Amino acid sequence: MVSRYVIAIDQGTTSTRCIVFDQLGRLVSVAQREHRQLYPRPGWVEHDADEIWRNVRRIVPRAVAEAGIDGSQVVGIGIANQRETCVLWDRATGEPIGQALVWQDMRADGVVEELAALPGARAAEARCGLPLATYFSAPKLRWQLDHVPGLRERAERGEILFGTMETWLIWNLTGGVHVTDVTNASRTMLMDLRTLQWSPEQLEFFGIPAAILPEIRSSAEVYGVCSTVLPGVAITAALGDQQAALFGQVCFAPGDAKCTYGTGSFLLLNTGTEVVQSTNGLLSTVGYRIGGEQATYALEGSIAITGSLVQWFRDSLGLIHTAPEIETLARTVDDNGGCYIVPAFSGLFAPYWRSEARGVIVGLTSYITKGHLARAVLEATGWQTREVVDAMNADSGLELRTLRVDGGMTSDNLLMQFVADVLDVPVVRPMVAETVSLGAAYAAGLAVGYWADLAALRQNWHRAAQWTPSMAPDRRAEEYDNWQRAVERTFGWIRPHAS
Repeated sequence: MVSRYVIAIDQGTTSTRCIVFDQLGRLVSVAQREHRQLYPRPGWVEHDADEIWRNVRRIVPRAVAEAGIDGSQVVGIGIANQRETCVLWDRATGEPIGQALVWQDMRADGVVEELAALPGARAAEARCGLPLATYFSAPKLRWQLDHVPGLRERAERGEILFGTMETWLIWNLTGGVHVTDVTNASRTMLMDLRTLQWSPEQLEFFGIPAAILPEIRSSAEVYGVCSTVLPGVAITAALGDQQAALFGQVCFAPGDAKCTYGTGSFLLLNTGTEVVQSTNGLLSTVGYRIGGEQATYALEGSIAITGSLVQWFRDSLGLIHTAPEIETLARTVDDNGGCYIVPAFSGLFAPYWRSEARGVIVGLTSYITKGHLARAVLEATGWQTREVVDAMNADSGLELRTLRVDGGMTSDNLLMQFVADVLDVPVVRPMVAETVSLGAAYAAGLAVGYWADLAALRQNWHRAAQWTPSMAPDRRAEEYDNWQRAVERTFGWIRPHAS
């Protein structure tokens, strides 16, 4: 009997990976290519969408070849992607219109300020479950329509197409299928979170022509068949990367939560089939939707800077040579020496949503060494996680009991122990670290019956490591208070201005 496999394409912020998985959820092969990060002006962050597509064309055949299989053995392809990053392209030629604007891009701060002053701003936020912020796709799209000569007119004539990265890849792989899934659509600010359709009110509020938008589909169904790269293989799933990680961590029950520690960090809590509207600075979002079933919703806390703070410590300050060295350096001291680093490099995300905030280092004295700074860098990730968990507990009425973690930073044992200490709950890492790709693969396989149901996926999850809290409650409270006072000092640094 010929073995069957499922493929995941994980289109991330810094690289794109293709992973082949077997029916036990085991990684069979992987191929990966990085792409350039473009910074044309302060606060502007761009990607070359064509470069990303070229990388996909290279890595998918390589991963298949290294697995020793051919396309006929692949039951489906699932795509996970950096979510709010948006692409515009010419409907007729397929050529991108300028560069892709990355989720970290802040050029739309003037647009956000302008829209926030409108009478319908509160209603618009409630409709989509998201706060007005440069993070999301709609303000970026509005900025482009306002600033690129002739673009709005072309968009209104239907000559331009819009999509997040999975839409761009599906369109190219299939030769023209223009779709998105509910999880990615829920990050644009243009979808009604309850109807799961593009909202006419949101389109009017943001000034976006409906003609450019893709069709919204579920997270797991057959979208189309590849006409290139792997001709004849169906694309059967798409999820935003953090929703894919929630799925890969088999967080299928209300109260299940995961945090992915990467460039930024993203904590998602399954809230079931009802939308929980946050009153504490979190995002209400779609967790996933399988075929025609009801959508499962989630609360999300998005932290902009975690792994990238370690990169800054390495590349900009030159205090370490490789990222893993930060744990060794941090262990040369017993504590942070009274020093706290708040990495508001591009404003603060959850639970504050302060785009004018900028990073600070507080508590500096002549006692502080690079070891203390290294510890403060790691602790910043722990405290930001604590802020998000506190907000989730308050919004959901569910008390977090365990946090499932994944991502590159989970290899840092000192950091994971600190997260367990400040949350006062166990932190657990699974055997398969590639949970974003695994989640996309799981959804792709479910769509075609490769896996029978969610229960079959749960059986594939196995624990690799666990950290249990050991910090004294009084110390936890004192350190958290210090952290919160440090955060307050980041506010009001940059005054928003019209673009």
